[in-house]
Amino acid sequence: MDPVTHGLIGATASQSFAKKKQFRAAAFTGLTSALLADLDVFIASPSDPLLNLEMHRQFTHSLFFIPFGALIATLVIYWFVKKHLTLKQTYLFSLAGYATAGIMDYFTSYGVQLFWPFTDQRYSLDIISVFDPLFTLGVIILAGMAFYKRKKLFAWLGLAWIILYLSFGFTQQQKATSIAEEIASSRNHIISQLIVKPTIANQLLWSARYVAEGQLYAVGIRLSPFSEPIIYKGESAPLLQWEEEFSEYQGTTLYRDIERFSKLSDGILIKHPDHNNVIGDGRYSMLPTTLSPLWGIEVDTTRPGQHVDFGTYRDSNPEVRQTFMNMLFSDQ
Repeated sequence: MDPVTHGLIGATASQSFAKKKQFRAAAFTGLTSALLADLDVFIASPSDPLLNLEMHRQFTHSLFFIPFGALIATLVIYWFVKKHLTLKQTYLFSLAGYATAGIMDYFTSYGVQLFWPFTDQRYSLDIISVFDPLFTLGVIILAGMAFYKRKKLFAWLGLAWIILYLSFGFTQQQKATSIAEEIASSRNHIISQLIVKPTIANQLLWSARYVAEGQLYAVGIRLSPFSEPIIYKGESAPLLQWEEEFSEYQGTTLYRDIERFSKLSDGILIKHPDHNNVIGDGRYSMLPTTLSPLWGIEVDTTRPGQHVDFGTYRDSNPEVRQTFMNMLFSDQ
């Protein structure tokens, strides 16, 4: 999730059990602790572009790291709040705030290594966008009221809003999943992999991607509580059989980097239609109906001993934005 939402949810968690005289110090502690987990974005290597992707949402977001993350937060924050909180209280509020970081990212897409170091598998529910202004607005209002009034009631209302909104997202996802399965069935496709997630900043327009017989299919689904679902037919593209295509490079840095990127992309790799030699993550694009990856790696087979380059390929030109808005708000 975006930093503002992360921090305010951490503050809400800490405020929910704070006494009135501790309220604002608890809010500061929870907010700061929740943000601490995302410092992993600074773990990077100029010579290995994929390292940052692998480390983000890794150990700092693990359920098993929460007590240690909270301890680190406590050692940093205590010097700012020691006039209002004891060391033990600071740790408890840090624990509440830090715990929200990995858990809230789990509700978004891309994945979190929740059970590191026992497994490096990434888990995600895909029920809310990493940025959802309506969700954030509710959190801002209620966390702000709790901070201003110093009343736990507003913090509890904030937690209720979070649960309610995520429940709505889960319901929407289930509807979109059923529709995607029906579409695949109508085409006589047997789904081997299915990803259904909301598009950016809303819970109405959903992106469904499924793999059938080595082909990736994209579908846009608009779900309004007040009208029938609208289906937007999307593109299809063959999955890249990278192990076969790059078999002659086994054992090289190039091959290992493609393997790493494939793992980060849940194995859904496709060739970018607009960029030569770019292998993209087929799960993400600007529109739910297109298969132009938002990011990918540039493969240079003339340098098999060097790390691949990672790049982003966001095309948010006016035509793309208008198409997105038409899908989001159209009733037909």
